[in-house]
Amino acid sequence: MNSHSKPTVIAPDLIDRLRAIVGPSHALTDPDQQLPYLRELRDMYEGRAAVVLRPGSTDQVAKILALAHEQRIPVVPQAGNTGLVGGQVPMRGELLLSVSRLKGVRAVDAAGYTMTVETGLTLAEVQAVADKANRLFPLSLPSEGSCQLGGNLGTNAGGVGVLAYGNTRQLVLGLEVVLADGRIWNGLRALKKDNTGYDLRDLFIGSEGTLGIITAAVLKLFPRPAEKATAIVAMPDFKSALELFSLAQDTAGTGLTAFEFMPRIVIDFVLKNLAGTRDPFPTKHAWYVLLEISGLKLDGSAEQQMLSALETATAKGLLVDAAIAGSLAQARDFWRLREAVSEAQRPEGASIKHDVSVPVQRIPEFVERANALVEKQCPGVRPLAFGHFGDGNVHYNISQPVGMAREDFMGRWDDIMRAVHTLVVEMGGSISAEHGIGFMKREELVQVKSEVELDLMRKIKAAFDPRGILNPGKVL
Repeated sequence: MNSHSKPTVIAPDLIDRLRAIVGPSHALTDPDQQLPYLRELRDMYEGRAAVVLRPGSTDQVAKILALAHEQRIPVVPQAGNTGLVGGQVPMRGELLLSVSRLKGVRAVDAAGYTMTVETGLTLAEVQAVADKANRLFPLSLPSEGSCQLGGNLGTNAGGVGVLAYGNTRQLVLGLEVVLADGRIWNGLRALKKDNTGYDLRDLFIGSEGTLGIITAAVLKLFPRPAEKATAIVAMPDFKSALELFSLAQDTAGTGLTAFEFMPRIVIDFVLKNLAGTRDPFPTKHAWYVLLEISGLKLDGSAEQQMLSALETATAKGLLVDAAIAGSLAQARDFWRLREAVSEAQRPEGASIKHDVSVPVQRIPEFVERANALVEKQCPGVRPLAFGHFGDGNVHYNISQPVGMAREDFMGRWDDIMRAVHTLVVEMGGSISAEHGIGFMKREELVQVKSEVELDLMRKIKAAFDPRGILNPGKVL
């Protein structure tokens, strides 16, 4: 998929002025040097940039945007380039601004359970800063070794910890943002209560770089769990997941830190395509749940709660087999079955992927109806519905039928995605749970948002970016 809009032309003298701001080694015009910033994970969009700028400070970001605003140069912000909807890809030769050199750790307040960090840190690096202070930053994604905080903030990332800790928006107290005209908004306040007018912070989080470029954030920290109990459960059917989830929550309360679901085909793909993996059970089952219960004290209570929940679930017929990890290595093996889905799916051919959410109680119904829909659209397709049961987030992936040409399958992309998204909206859900809108879903956004919502969004965009230079063509 490519954008066929009119290409952007940036005069050589302007590129020289931009180069002077960041230094020659951080203004990339050579195609080979630009390639890592232009090639996105799925190779769905063809990236083109007049120049890739790598500023090393908030002040440099401000100078770049001031010049871009003055000269009406379109700017595409980018963090770790792991986005899945094209939001981080320059497709018309724009200026690409990477925050990857903004690596500062400005403050860590362990007693106050906050830290202030810059947005070029990878999520794993952010987690490590918290861990060093004996605290937890709970945002966790399979791509955490390469995705960067700026992208997590820009898309309001979710991940496996949302059930207990909330998504990114719930983990942020303050922001520093460079506005479209180069002004800097210093909102780095570590306050849990601040009712002084409109909440600008929440506007920028999830705006995908269309309203400003986030350069630093005050993040919430949490007590680090002293122990975890991890189990994988085989269920007689997917409908059992709803009652099992309620039971686990009733048993562990806020200690239930993960409840991930996956069908058998996920296990099959992982075992087939990834070395060093093994089936947790001797018999195949249709549906599985990965549960995690965390405890703040090293007293075995997490495992006791897990055992209690599983015993009750067995008595109620909600599971047919279960395995509790006996070591950290075994827990990692269980988690790999869930987190390696995308990697294991690649060798199976092309995929059509949906990041959607529906009311929790309707997840089994959605999966059943969606499977019937896509089979009708393309007989022989292999659906993989997995995700975060507790927050309603379903990653509804579809692998091409065995023996079908990739081009033929991808040619059905629009019809299949439209059918799935129509069902999602009909069921009171969202077409984007945690990946954002980007370029991929911007036309569909018009179909699912009311005229009032769209009008307000356009007015907000015009107020923050009157010349339309920030990530043009994305979201709206």
